[in-house]
Amino acid sequence: ALDPADRKRLGAHYTPRAYVERLVVATIIEPLRDEWNATLATAERQRSEGREKEARATLQAFHDTLCKTRVLDPACGTGNFLYVALELLKRLEGEVLEALAAIGGQESFGALEGHTVDPHQFLGLELNPRAAAIAELVLWIGYLQWHFRTKGAAPSEPILRAFKNIRQMDAVLTWDGYPLPKIVDGEETYPNPRRPEWPTAEYIVGNPPFIGGKDLRARLGDGYTEALWAAHKAMNESADFVMYWWDHAAELLTKRGTALKRFGLVTTNSISQVFQRKVMERHLKAKKPVSLVMAIPDHPWTKASRDSAAVRIAMTVAEAGKREGVLREVSREEGLETDAPVVDLVDKRGNINSDLSVGADVTAAKELKANAGICSPGMKLHGSGFIVSPSEAAHLGLGVRSGLDRHIREYRNGRDLMAHSRGVMVIDLFGLEVDQVRNDFPEVYQHILGAVKPARDAEFEKSGSKDAESYARLWWLFGKPRQEMRPSLSGIGRFIGTVETAKHRVFQFIDRFIIPDNMIIVISVDDAYVFGVLSSRIHVSWSLRAGGWLGVGNDPRYSKSRCFDPFPFPATDDLRKQRIRGIAEELDAHRKRVLAEHPHLTLTGLYNVLERLRAGVAPADLEPSERRIFDDGLVLILKELHDRLDV
Repeated sequence: ALDPADRKRLGAHYTPRAYVERLVVATIIEPLRDEWNATLATAERQRSEGREKEARATLQAFHDTLCKTRVLDPACGTGNFLYVALELLKRLEGEVLEALAAIGGQESFGALEGHTVDPHQFLGLELNPRAAAIAELVLWIGYLQWHFRTKGAAPSEPILRAFKNIRQMDAVLTWDGYPLPKIVDGEETYPNPRRPEWPTAEYIVGNPPFIGGKDLRARLGDGYTEALWAAHKAMNESADFVMYWWDHAAELLTKRGTALKRFGLVTTNSISQVFQRKVMERHLKAKKPVSLVMAIPDHPWTKASRDSAAVRIAMTVAEAGKREGVLREVSREEGLETDAPVVDLVDKRGNINSDLSVGADVTAAKELKANAGICSPGMKLHGSGFIVSPSEAAHLGLGVRSGLDRHIREYRNGRDLMAHSRGVMVIDLFGLEVDQVRNDFPEVYQHILGAVKPARDAEFEKSGSKDAESYARLWWLFGKPRQEMRPSLSGIGRFIGTVETAKHRVFQFIDRFIIPDNMIIVISVDDAYVFGVLSSRIHVSWSLRAGGWLGVGNDPRYSKSRCFDPFPFPATDDLRKQRIRGIAEELDAHRKRVLAEHPHLTLTGLYNVLERLRAGVAPADLEPSERRIFDDGLVLILKELHDRLDV
């Protein structure tokens, strides 16, 4: 129903049937089946006691409940979730009718003529009018197929009814004059923005749009995004778009007199990251809390294409009150590129935390004073014009203009560290006023004036945000020059760096004259003891649990606030510290040596092979390309050094 451009802009993506059913069962069918099992047991007891009339009434009452159960998908697309929910409820209804027939014979069905689970119970909200129309049609097709399959004839007239159960509307924002924005001075505005009312339902299930919090302005527009924030005052502005649905559903779940019993939503697996976690924490820890009764923190996305939202998703199901839940984690996955993928899950029961874990809640760990002021992301340029090649740097006066070597330095991003360095440099004018730059380094001034300033001005004119205004006013400086980090780097010859999102959690020493990119987490320490502890399995395990996963490759994410700041470095004696220092120095030197001697090697490649060895693969069984890395990279030595750190 949507063309690729609309899909990308709206973050709309189709969910495979197997995954839809997994969430629909957990959200809707499991609680109804629990109720049905209890009802059936009561009816059988009544029948055994000779109270058949009461037994029929018990079963009919449950059938009434099924026929009144409403399911809402507040981002229904073409009705995928609603169709599956209808089919599964019809199956359950079939079991109820069979039980009624067994107790009361055909006479029990006279009162049930026309009283059945049908499309009017399945409610949808959908912004796209074409998709909304298709969703309504899909429900009727599903219902009629079921009727013909079980009854062998058409239902009574009229066959189709206009229930108006699919509404074409925005599910998270409305305003005076909706659906048209008001144009003021050539700009779109949204007067009196507020959250729209959702239809009353016993269950909410669906797959809301996947748009990252940082992309909201670019994808939805400045006016709409600011209106969205104004309408959802409790939301943090960095939260992903899907969390606006999650937040609204959670509020409905604890509202006085609510009909809602459960909700279940698909999100990207970044739901366990900090800004999404804050949304859940507010509800999980409220005076009237909700609990996660089922969660799958990391699940594959079948046959992901270039138009897919992400390779991995998460599923969460919530109920009101304090309850234990089932955490389901993937243990095996195969055939993801086929129409019949295999995804096996293992279950853990307990209180599910906001980071979608069971057990100790690492999200409750607080920043330690001993770690304060040590860790920071690297520089955020906000302008590719700051990056230059060595030859361009020479043309701008490097090696000729006195003092310029302090302001044009080597620059590294995550790929430079984990794969092969681009060998680029960056212009860092922090500490200089604009007049100083023009007078002392005129070539650099002209370069930044042409390569950075116009883009900064255009961005400010477009968005008008406080950040954009600051970037435009201080156009010759990095957007985020990390002034708070710079003093901690003075007086040390190297610092520890790790890539924020990477397949392997690897730390390395970096020369202090190299400028790190924003995606490199900087630890302003040159002590190899700290380096050794960070490289040990205990810290890597902690960081995987606290930081979560992100991105198309489902890579671990190292968050300063969650992974480093609360981490308790072990207290130990000087002798042990010195031993750790020695191993850590050897580890760093070993990796740098083999990388320098064999240009085809990368850190990612070395650790890919190391993980294969740790998984029990013998060196003789490695693939030829892996064996070359194993031999040239001396990976057994790498393994031995890590093993010694972990003892």
